[in-house]
Amino acid sequence: MAGHSKWANIKHKKGKADTERGKIFTKIGRELAIAVKEGGSDPTVNGKLRDVIAKAKANNMPNDNIQRSIKKAAGELGSVTYEEIIYEGYAPGGVAVICEIVTDNRNRTASEVRHIFDKNGGSLGTTGSVSYMFDYKGVLIVEQTDDVDEEQLMMQALEAGAEDMSSLDGTFEIITASNDFSAVREALENQGVQFLSAARDWLPQNTVAVTDAEQLEKVQKLLEMLDDNDDVMEYYHNAELPEEPEEE
Repeated sequence: MAGHSKWANIKHKKGKADTERGKIFTKIGRELAIAVKEGGSDPTVNGKLRDVIAKAKANNMPNDNIQRSIKKAAGELGSVTYEEIIYEGYAPGGVAVICEIVTDNRNRTASEVRHIFDKNGGSLGTTGSVSYMFDYKGVLIVEQTDDVDEEQLMMQALEAGAEDMSSLDGTFEIITASNDFSAVREALENQGVQFLSAARDWLPQNTVAVTDAEQLEKVQKLLEMLDDNDDVMEYYHNAELPEEPEEE
């Protein structure tokens, strides 16, 4: 999938993420709360909850934490109401950015995200201002190991309803239509396939090269601040960023 840099971004943030595990679990806890609110606390009948549980497990969230978050959400939804919002905007150099938000205070979050864009030379746009440059797809990442046969995995993925599979940075990247994501993930899980990551992502149709050093620094700072914001669940962009050195 040309132009898709999400997994590279995940990889270069992994060392940082490992030191902020509690923060990641807090964000996933919010997503669990949203899923429970929309479809109840029983994952057998709540497909969105099953998807978030899979994401939690891919992030090594202990099962006790997952169950505690679900029970807390089921019992405390009256006290805290979260909502999902998509923000779109531009970073310097014409870089398009999409932010997936889960917040209990829309006004606070809007102010914070707008500040992040403004502070780093970007601008927050209106709904649809950049999302047309992305495709919303299911993305399943499987690590390339001696135990994984590429041809067999591709056959399993395509039979389950996936659109495509490619090899990328020591991983296999399986792409599905958004509506087919849950079914494909569950079909592969039932066949013993384990995922490094499983989520619906915004994949850029084309990428933008940021050649100006000052603009590049501002883009990286903007993305870093989005990463640090508790209300930003995920962010996506179409910038070509230099790879960071592997952390020991």
